[in-house]
Amino acid sequence: MPELPEVEVTRRGVAPHLEGRTVHSVVLRRDGLRWPFPPELNQLLSGRTVRSTGRRGKYLLVHFDHGTLIIHLGMSGHLRILPAATAQEKHDHIDLVVASAQGLQALRMKDPRRFGAVLWHDAADGALEHHVLLRELGVEPLEAGFTGKLLYDRTRGRSTAVKQALLAGDIVVGVGNIYASESLFRARINPKTPAGRISLARYETLAQTVREVLAEAIVQGGSTLRDFIAVNGQSGYFQQTYFVYDRAGVPCKVCGTPIRQIKQGQRSTFYCVHCQK
Repeated sequence: MPELPEVEVTRRGVAPHLEGRTVHSVVLRRDGLRWPFPPELNQLLSGRTVRSTGRRGKYLLVHFDHGTLIIHLGMSGHLRILPAATAQEKHDHIDLVVASAQGLQALRMKDPRRFGAVLWHDAADGALEHHVLLRELGVEPLEAGFTGKLLYDRTRGRSTAVKQALLAGDIVVGVGNIYASESLFRARINPKTPAGRISLARYETLAQTVREVLAEAIVQGGSTLRDFIAVNGQSGYFQQTYFVYDRAGVPCKVCGTPIRQIKQGQRSTFYCVHCQK
C-alpha cells in the first residue's frame, strides 16, 4: 500500500499540472471504488479552478474555492498525467481533465484492486479537518508538532507494542509499515517493546529517525515493491536502501545477525534482535 512518501511524491508530481488550471470535465468509468464516486462530480468541478494541492497523512487533497477533492490510492492505485485523448486501459477508473497550454490533460487514476477512493468535501459542510476520514488523524510527522515528547506523553500507560502505536494513526499519521520498521531499526528500538516503557530520550531519537526516513524516501521517489509508480511512470528506489524491511533471513547490514520477521496486528514486522533492544 502506498505510504506517506509515495503519496507526497505523487502530490509533487501532479501539482504543476493541476494548480491554477481550470477543470474541463470529470470522466467516471464506474460507480466507485472503495466507496461510490460522487455522481455529480462533473457538474461540481467543470469550469472550476484548482487552487492548490495538499496531503493529509495518506490522503491527497485537491483544493477548490468551494471544496476539496480527497483521493486515496488504496493498495494498488496510482495517478498519471496524460493527454486527455489517451486511450483508456483496464482499471483506468476516473479522469480529471484540465485545460493547459499543451491542450487538454487528464489526471488519470488506475486502481486494479479498487481499494482506492475519490471523494468530495464541500466547503459548505464545514472545515476540511472535520471530515470523517481526517478528523481523528494524528500530527503530521514532517511538521513541527511531531516530537519525541509528543510520543512520550501520548504513550504513557500504553501496553501496546511501539510499532503498533506508530501505525495506529491517532498520535502520528502516515508512518506506515515499511517506514515504521526502518525507523525503529535506526533508533535501535525493538518493535515489540511496550510503547509505555520507552523513555523520553529514546522517543526523541525515534522522532528524529522517523523524520529522516520519510524525508529520504520522498527524495528517492518512495518505495516500489509491487504496484506503485510515480506520476511520470518511474518507480521509486528507496527499497534499495532498506536495513530490515522485507529482508527476513538476510544478514543485518550493521552486525550480520539474520533479520527476523514476525507478525504484529496481521502485518509483517522486520527487525534485528541484536541491534534493536
